[in-house]
Amino acid sequence: MANGGPEIEQLIQLLARLPGLGPRSARRAVLHLIKRKEQLMLPLLAALDRAVAAVRTCENCGNIDTTSPCHICADPRRGDSGILIVVEDVADLWALERAGVGQVRYHVLGGVLSPLDGVGPDDLNLPKLIARARDYSEVVLAMNATVEGQTTAHYITDHLDPSETKITRLAHGVPVGGELDYLDEGTLSQALKARTTI
Repeated sequence: MANGGPEIEQLIQLLARLPGLGPRSARRAVLHLIKRKEQLMLPLLAALDRAVAAVRTCENCGNIDTTSPCHICADPRRGDSGILIVVEDVADLWALERAGVGQVRYHVLGGVLSPLDGVGPDDLNLPKLIARARDYSEVVLAMNATVEGQTTAHYITDHLDPSETKITRLAHGVPVGGELDYLDEGTLSQALKARTTI
């Protein structure tokens, strides 16, 4: 049931499409913006306008930035490590950057293989990855631990030449600070299989 005019309802519906927001959260956010129109809504509108005009997808790695190549690809210090980390999405790239993984380069696939969702190899940024991989000593497949993520990792592995490039993946298992009693059986089993020497 609409409580405001069509403009307010449209704003609520658009915000409700964002991840982590449903109709109730979107309604609260819209009301908060309206109550603080001068302090929040107008600056947000201006920031959105600037972002629409400035945001680019990096021609090298697929990151999102205001320049192409992005600041990561343009950083000359990043070429020294010889490591290319392959991620599913820009959010994964940003998470690794926040973790401070080092002076590495990235490649964003733009998703994972998912026949049920109609996503095949032609829908991902795979040809560019295969071409770029030759320039690196190691390719790290940082796929999520889902069926689709692991299927995509296997597909990539089949199309890269291991004699030219070392192919690795992220470790799976017990998280830092995790207690064994609270972990699921699959995680515990994987952690035991991937154990390392101390």
